[in-house]
Amino acid sequence: MAPTPDAYPAPRWMRLWLVAAGVYNLLWGGIMVALPETSLRWLGVTPATSELWPQLWACIGMIVGVYGVGYLVAARDPLRHWPIVLVGLLGKILGPIGFVDAAVRGLLPWSMGLTILTNDLLWWIPFSMILWFAFRAAQPAPPPGAVTLDEALGALRDQSGRTLADLTRDRITLVVLLRHAGCTFCREALTDLAQQQPELARSDRALAVVGLSRESAALQKAGEDRGLRDARYFADPDRLLYRALELHRGTFLQLFGPRVWMRGAAAMLRGHGVGKPEGDGFQMPGAFVIHRGRVLAAYRHADAADRPDYKDLACSIPS
Repeated sequence: MAPTPDAYPAPRWMRLWLVAAGVYNLLWGGIMVALPETSLRWLGVTPATSELWPQLWACIGMIVGVYGVGYLVAARDPLRHWPIVLVGLLGKILGPIGFVDAAVRGLLPWSMGLTILTNDLLWWIPFSMILWFAFRAAQPAPPPGAVTLDEALGALRDQSGRTLADLTRDRITLVVLLRHAGCTFCREALTDLAQQQPELARSDRALAVVGLSRESAALQKAGEDRGLRDARYFADPDRLLYRALELHRGTFLQLFGPRVWMRGAAAMLRGHGVGKPEGDGFQMPGAFVIHRGRVLAAYRHADAADRPDYKDLACSIPS
């Protein structure tokens, strides 16, 4: 459901960028339509190359101009009209890919690539940020009100019905809070925990995995599929423990920064993959050592791609 402008007012910079995109497209599209041969010569293409070039170029110019009208419409309410921005961004990503393919095969001169700088690359970041803001605004708002650690520990129950408060009361417990079941970094974390679990067991550390799923069974299956079989799983769809431990929603760079993209690609190449998001995709993860209602050690991720050493964190506390 699209967010309303009253609930999530769009920052002024969104409107300015979309107005600029609209004006640019109308101007460039108008030049292509009115002066097809001249604008082609600017890009190193002469009419002698193909008699159809001017006509095709003018048709493309009409499409460019129509995009400009769309951007001006979207500028009135960027959050409500985010599909226009999405279509525009897809065109600005796929267009350069198609150009490079054609240029490599000798179908287009490389000089035409100059238009990619202003037609496409210039708009990638602002359009991506508008879409991120719109998606974030459309997510369910975090539940209101403060939650104490004791309340959260007592409310969460594992697959056997035991509370997290009982588990952390009996043993020093490493509590790992994941983002959502489809996150490639969460899958990587479950694999890391499976590999480090023997050392955790030797140190007499219990292990609790908390996720945003409605049921702990889905989280348990994801863990066991990665070899993590001696852990307790807790579903926290209302983010009680996340709020009690002050784990907030991430910023744009924390969730989509360059390091996140690079680490995500590496994690996927190692077979961790991605799945369907369940819960708030903007939630940040963390890991904590908890015993008898007290946090003994904490690791709050600087970004979604952080990869803590769980055994070092858990074993840093003497028994």
